[in-house]
Amino acid sequence: LGDAGELWVRGPNVVKGYWNKPEATAESFVAGGWLRTGDIAKLDDEGFIFITDRAKDMIIRGGENIYSSEVEAALFEHPTVTELIVSGNLVTVVKGSPTPWPVVGKAVGAAIRSALASGAPPIAPKSEAAAAVVDDDTLYDRVAELFDTQVNPMVARHGGRVELIDVQDAVVMLRMGGGCQGCGMADVTLRQGIEAMLQQHVPEVKGIVDITDHSAGTDPYFAAAKK
Repeated sequence: LGDAGELWVRGPNVVKGYWNKPEATAESFVAGGWLRTGDIAKLDDEGFIFITDRAKDMIIRGGENIYSSEVEAALFEHPTVTELIVSGNLVTVVKGSPTPWPVVGKAVGAAIRSALASGAPPIAPKSEAAAAVVDDDTLYDRVAELFDTQVNPMVARHGGRVELIDVQDAVVMLRMGGGCQGCGMADVTLRQGIEAMLQQHVPEVKGIVDITDHSAGTDPYFAAAKK
C-alpha cells in the first residue's frame, strides 16, 4: 500500500498471449493467468490504483530502482535543458541556449552521476502546498471536455465510445459502448488509456468506476476470452 510496483492483471477480458510470439508471451504472462502489464503503479488507502511509470523505463543502479520521471525531474533543474527523453539507459537532451554542447554535456553528465551516486533520492522531496479543492461540477466539465476531445476520438478508431455518467467525490463514473462494450481489451483501454489521460489532464480525479454491462455487448472489437 503506497509503494510502487509492477501492475499484474488477470480476468476473462485478458488475452491468453501474443499471436506467434512465444518468447514475448513467456515474458509477460505468468502462472495463474496473470499478465505483467509493464506499468508501475501505486495502490492508495481507498483501493484505487494509479499508474505512475513504465517498468521498461527504469534504471537499476547500485541496487536501487531509479524511475525515468525522477531522472527527468533532476535534469530539468539545469537551466539549459528544455526537452529530454529518458528510456532505459539512454538519455536524450535538447538544450535551449547557445552554450556549446561539450559544456552542456559535461554539466548534464555530472548532474546524473551526482544524483545517482549520492545515496539520496535523485531529487529532493519538494514541500507541496495544500491542494486546492475542486468541486465535482468543475471536475465533470473538465472530464467531459477531455472525453470529447481525446478519449472518444481515440476509442472511435475501434468503433467504441465512452459516456461520462457522473463525477461523485472526485470519482468518475462512465459507461462504454459500441466496440468497447464487452471488448476483451476494455480493461486495458480503461486503465492504460482513459485513466492515464485523466491523471495527466485532470489530476484531481481520484478514481474511475466503469458501470458498463459488458455481458450485453453486441459488437465488441475484441471478443472476451471464454471462461
